[in-house]
Amino acid sequence: MSTKPIERVAIVGATGRIGGSFAQSLVQTGKHTVTALTRHDSQAKLPDGVQAIRVNYDDEASLIKALEGQQFLIITLSVRAPPDLHGRITAAAGKAGVPYIMPNAYGNPVNPDGIKEYDVYSSSTLERINDVHNAGSSSIYLPCGFWYEWSLACGEPWFGFTIKDRKVTFFDDGKRILSVSTWNQCGRAIAGLLSLPEAGETPSLAQFKNDKVLINSFRVSQRDMLDSLHRVLGTTDDDWEISYETSEKRIADGAAELAQGIFSGFAKMLYGGAFLPANQESDFAGTMELANGILGLPKEDLDEATRRVVDMIQDNWNPFT
Repeated sequence: MSTKPIERVAIVGATGRIGGSFAQSLVQTGKHTVTALTRHDSQAKLPDGVQAIRVNYDDEASLIKALEGQQFLIITLSVRAPPDLHGRITAAAGKAGVPYIMPNAYGNPVNPDGIKEYDVYSSSTLERINDVHNAGSSSIYLPCGFWYEWSLACGEPWFGFTIKDRKVTFFDDGKRILSVSTWNQCGRAIAGLLSLPEAGETPSLAQFKNDKVLINSFRVSQRDMLDSLHRVLGTTDDDWEISYETSEKRIADGAAELAQGIFSGFAKMLYGGAFLPANQESDFAGTMELANGILGLPKEDLDEATRRVVDMIQDNWNPFT
């Protein structure tokens, strides 16, 4: 292994919000050549300084050719991506000789004692890590909790907020604390990680080989989020319609909706499970050692992040386009 940092980084999904944050932060270091794999018909704009290789995701040869010579592959996929796409990408990366792959697994860390019934995400996390190992590459995954901006802006099935209508559903008492991260913090984490020497020194990239890089931005409850919205919007509780629902009911309702083909039911199950008092992984920053210090991540301002969410809502942001 080299004592220099990784130089050649490929990203699947660099036109998306999280993939774009990764790409932009990596380019800003000046240490990496960043290549985005994009579909032939994609019209989406890439961050400045990112190279593009157009591929056919249904053609393994196309993927292998695009990934040859890359040292690190970051995969970010839409929630609506075909379920077998991740495995096809990692298989092609393995055949192309990519030594490191960051799988599309950015939620909470996987419980080392096994997956609990309420945890509807960890099984897919394990599957995607196994995709990497089955391909013969080394995995490095980035548990960062829920993305703060996404979760707060998406609507009621996620963090319980409908900001435009000034409505919120508190799960249980609304005071359960979660560990969450902003998109920018995730981008800085990737840039910090890949700016480390690959090996030979401490800290190094090799320290995280086949392991996790645990980061966060905030430890917050729904109550904290509403208070932040009050400071940004100039509102009070009197301006909001506040309702309450148990986490257990949230999960059950989500399961019923999902059984009817209603996609938001999955969000209710996922987020309801995170707010269960028994779920210790959802506030991992309160109990586990973070890599924030090693990666030089700053302490962020909650209200600044909330203000970005408000701006997104006012600009009619659509998470699924």
